[in-house]
Amino acid sequence: MTAETETQPTAGSCCSSTGSCHGGAADAVEVGVTTVYKVSGMTCGHCEGAVTAEVSALPGVTSVKAVAATGEVTVVSTTALDAEAVRAAVDEAGYELVGRA
Repeated sequence: MTAETETQPTAGSCCSSTGSCHGGAADAVEVGVTTVYKVSGMTCGHCEGAVTAEVSALPGVTSVKAVAATGEVTVVSTTALDAEAVRAAVDEAGYELVGRA
């Protein structure tokens, strides 16, 4: 699954007005390509961390969330990533990229 995503404050929330109740980086707008991959072999938090570290090192990656329980790795990047680069990163972490979820 690949989709362009944009995170903005929800209308009616405390952040939807001109001023912000939070301040700082938490109010940043994140725009990019979100892709969910299926990875086999992850069984724990250590596995999630290893995959996250390797995939995070790819150029253009802004966010990675690996979930061992589902075998899914959600990646946000500035542009679409090369599938072979993602496969190599997952392989370097010691796991297998099955494909897109």
